[in-house]
Amino acid sequence: MTSSPQHPEQQGHDHGHVHSHGPAAPVSQHLRKVIAAVLIPFATAVLVGLAVLWPGSAPGHERSGVGFDRQTEQGRVVSVERVDCKDVNAGQVPPTGDTSTPEGREAVTAQRGDCGKATVEVTTGKDKGRKFVEIVQPDAPRQLKEGQGVVVAYAPDAPRDLQYSVTDVDRGFPMALLAGIFALVVVLVGRMRGVMALIALAVSFAVLTLFILPAILQGSNPLIVAVVGASAIMLIALYSCHGITARTSVAVLGTLISLLLIGLLGSLFIGWASLSGNTDDNTGLIKGLYPNIDMSGLLLAGVIIGSLGVLDDVTVTQTSAVWELHQADPDMGPRALYRSAIRIGRDHIASVVNTLVLAYAGAALPLLLLFSIAQSSVGTVANSELVAEEIVRTLVGSIGLVASVPVTTALAALVVSADRPGRAAEGAAAPARGGRGRRRKK
Repeated sequence: MTSSPQHPEQQGHDHGHVHSHGPAAPVSQHLRKVIAAVLIPFATAVLVGLAVLWPGSAPGHERSGVGFDRQTEQGRVVSVERVDCKDVNAGQVPPTGDTSTPEGREAVTAQRGDCGKATVEVTTGKDKGRKFVEIVQPDAPRQLKEGQGVVVAYAPDAPRDLQYSVTDVDRGFPMALLAGIFALVVVLVGRMRGVMALIALAVSFAVLTLFILPAILQGSNPLIVAVVGASAIMLIALYSCHGITARTSVAVLGTLISLLLIGLLGSLFIGWASLSGNTDDNTGLIKGLYPNIDMSGLLLAGVIIGSLGVLDDVTVTQTSAVWELHQADPDMGPRALYRSAIRIGRDHIASVVNTLVLAYAGAALPLLLLFSIAQSSVGTVANSELVAEEIVRTLVGSIGLVASVPVTTALAALVVSADRPGRAAEGAAAPARGGRGRRRKK
């Protein structure tokens, strides 16, 4: 008989082993069918949405030559020599020499000191090998150095001597090196989980660049595109990183419910606050090139996609907490599991909301600094559309994150507590087999 009682020390050893190293106790076959009945139609709907909305490629347009909408090539700084700024900026001196205006002060400053006269060679494109001269002011934030890689803009309609100009430096190598260090750290620490996380990250970028962005540019509803794309990213990322299990499925359901809440709240308050989504040069350029794009819908799509990454973290953590608590005490009912796990969730809420607010504040720091310089009141700053967008984005996302904790915790507590007698038998069988093994060794 395998039902003989074990010594307390042996029971404690078995329980500790299961909690630390063993997999979560499986849910019943009936419960798996219930979860599948919810998730399979959802996954099917996502696949149908991808097929229907798949854009193929971004629609073409005639380049405007403004901002990012310019033809660019790679270049290299061949040489840099110092020249008197008066010799290269003579035409910028104001006739009166007036320095009472910012333009006048800049023009006078441009006549003082030594400027950099850089010879730049185009290294890609049809004019590869062609050289041009770029003048760099002494107070310019970006100074050029010999041998430095640069990005050059090409204006085919301009006079030949003015067709090429330096627009930025080439940051390809340091960015690639940093990405390599990031991948190495993730793999070294996360091992196989880290590898799967990197694969999921690559798939997420693929969905974003091959589906979400081109579909929006083709005129599809940004909200529908964002929901379908975010759902696809969620399914791929969670199941590839955490396995096809009931635990992961609960996290998926919690994330889905929270995303729906964020979508509803975002749609309501973006419309109520009359946020157009067209607040800077970049969004203005997008609207000018593609007039049919719903910019307020694009703003809402950004809120949904931006919240997804943090939502995944919260729902997976809460689901894992419930499962671990259940393994620590299999006799805990759903209410006790919920009460214990929600205490963990409250700590998580405090840190995640603070992280989200600071992340948005950090991104908008130059804008907030401008308002501080202008000595604007808090009400004036919050009422401006630029800041109001960030406030709505932050608060809507935070509400969804906070709501995801009780929702996911409740779902996990119900699922892990369902059909407890069957799982208890499974849990008792494994230690008994382990106990027989140890007795035979004696």
